[in-house]
Amino acid sequence: MNLRRLALCHLMLSLLLLIGIGFAPLSQADDRLQQIRTRNELRVCIWPDYFSIAARHPKTGALEGIDIELAQAFAQDLGVPVRFVETHFGRFMDDIENDRCDIGMFAIAITAARAERIDYSAPYLASHMYGITTATHSRLKQWIDIDQPGSVVCVQQGTYMESYMRSQLKHAQLLVVSDPREREQAVLSGRADLFITDYPYSRKALRFYDWARLIQPEELNTPRPFRYAYAVAKGQPDWLARVNQFVSAIKQDGRLARAAAHYDLTPIVVLDQDN
Repeated sequence: MNLRRLALCHLMLSLLLLIGIGFAPLSQADDRLQQIRTRNELRVCIWPDYFSIAARHPKTGALEGIDIELAQAFAQDLGVPVRFVETHFGRFMDDIENDRCDIGMFAIAITAARAERIDYSAPYLASHMYGITTATHSRLKQWIDIDQPGSVVCVQQGTYMESYMRSQLKHAQLLVVSDPREREQAVLSGRADLFITDYPYSRKALRFYDWARLIQPEELNTPRPFRYAYAVAKGQPDWLARVNQFVSAIKQDGRLARAAAHYDLTPIVVLDQDN
């Protein structure tokens, strides 16, 4: 009787092992897609103050921008509604790692430091850096005038502008602020001579600030060095592949180009499938 029970136990154990092998839990990557479908919701992290990318309309409060439009398109492709999760550049990697969102879609610049914590999609936008100063500033006329003794250059904390200017400035002082609105305030108050931004935000400055003057980099005809992509948590290759499938599709079917034209971003679109 004991032998029969022992044999039965061995048989049951073997069956359990076979079941475990045959129905092993999905990888974290596969599970992400399944979670989205089960939850019936795509959670998209955005910074809602990024002009032309993802921002609230000053009058209606409605979200608008290229990545609002494309996030809605991605959710439609996946067959689920989209829910936007507000974050900022100083916190978005924590939010992705802590599963507050499935993906970050707000023109996230690709940097080596960030790539240690998140995985990037293929790039879909690329930009140079731009300076914004006052129309009455007497000394700042061109890009070469920025890194001079006595100059104060303002950047937003957590952006790639901060790390880049920190490494590039040899003579000017760097002023780092946490709130993006502090950049404008710093320039208007005289605490800073200019602030550094990218193409999308420079459009906002020129459109809404009558005091603003643009300082363009000298290498505008060279390849745009700063590339933007979508971001997902590490260790999700299938989910990343699905995101890249979407990026490739919008480049090919015209959705990226149309959305960029809608928000005055055509000059920074990346359509080359190899980029």
